[in-house]
Amino acid sequence: MRPIQMVDTQTQYQKIKTEVDKAVLQVMESSAFINGKPVQDFCSNLSAYMGVKHTIPCANGTDALQIAMMALDLQPGDEVITPSFTYIATTEVIALLRLKPVFVEVDPKTFCMDPAALEKAITPKTKAIVPVHLYGHVAPMEEIMKIAEKHKLWVIEDNAQAIGSNYTFSDGKTQKAGSIGHIGCTSFYPSKNLGAFGDGGAIFTNDDALADRMKMVANHGQSRRYYHDVVGCNSRLDTIQAAILDIKLKHLDEYIGARRSAADFYDNALSGHSVVTTPFRASYSRHVFHQYTILLDNGKPDVAAFRDGLNTFLAGHKIPSMIYYPVPGHKQKMFEQFNVASQLLPVTDWLTERVISLPMHTELDEEQLTFISSKVLEYLNN
Repeated sequence: MRPIQMVDTQTQYQKIKTEVDKAVLQVMESSAFINGKPVQDFCSNLSAYMGVKHTIPCANGTDALQIAMMALDLQPGDEVITPSFTYIATTEVIALLRLKPVFVEVDPKTFCMDPAALEKAITPKTKAIVPVHLYGHVAPMEEIMKIAEKHKLWVIEDNAQAIGSNYTFSDGKTQKAGSIGHIGCTSFYPSKNLGAFGDGGAIFTNDDALADRMKMVANHGQSRRYYHDVVGCNSRLDTIQAAILDIKLKHLDEYIGARRSAADFYDNALSGHSVVTTPFRASYSRHVFHQYTILLDNGKPDVAAFRDGLNTFLAGHKIPSMIYYPVPGHKQKMFEQFNVASQLLPVTDWLTERVISLPMHTELDEEQLTFISSKVLEYLNN
């Protein structure tokens, strides 16, 4: 059996090695390392895939969120509502821009923003909402967009974990996750479903004026060289990464299919066990399984220790697993200035004690999946 990895980018690379090596060599020979033609080609192809008018490339997913918020001209003290149960990048840019993060609950099944909690959190200072499509499951965007329209709020989708996922509206219409809000942001970190061989990110919008402003912000605030109209930053997707991503984009739906097949295998193996809850799939979301995250609940007060014990047990059998995320945003030290540590988010706290993610990537084979599942069950049955 091949060694089990949390993410196997090496084996994935071997399958597209000829294409990738050729594309990288062409960039090297052209020496157009910044803003070369592959950047424009990739953005055009990604826009077509996403069904959006504009794709603005940038250096990473965190920059994508920051550029989006800067382009909206939010002012210090403005409130931005986001889940506490997410990776820190979603919330740290809010504080970085001297905005106020307002943490809300998530649905215990989907792990995504709870619309009822969102509406309750809105105040006259609220200016934007950042729903997170966590683990590859899309947030309930139809409800979120209705709330945003009602209160005249901006919506920035954090789509770092769900690129390629489809959202189905109540009228049957479908859209790609990341194309529904006013702005969508994604990351091309190597472990993502569409991952580069380094850092990278992108921003999506159908709003021409927002697109122009975000391009300016990402390029030192300039629309033409040496004329700086707004305060910006320097955030670019380099040509080599764009060339690689353009190749991988052609395989994205294939990659998603492989992840969904692996998830189905795990489901069949684990769903019958009394202490395991396998990932929920809402009817409106095509889950793309950036992570395969299960919930463990043995009905005892030491449930977190029980979960951590599985993590240790699997490691002893050379099976990696991860806890995404052990400390929610509202309990992170960096947010002490906002006095949110005492905020009551029982669902979020409940999840942080119970979630654990199993290996999930495009190259998992049946032998590996069988071994992983059997060891999980072995621990649970002891």
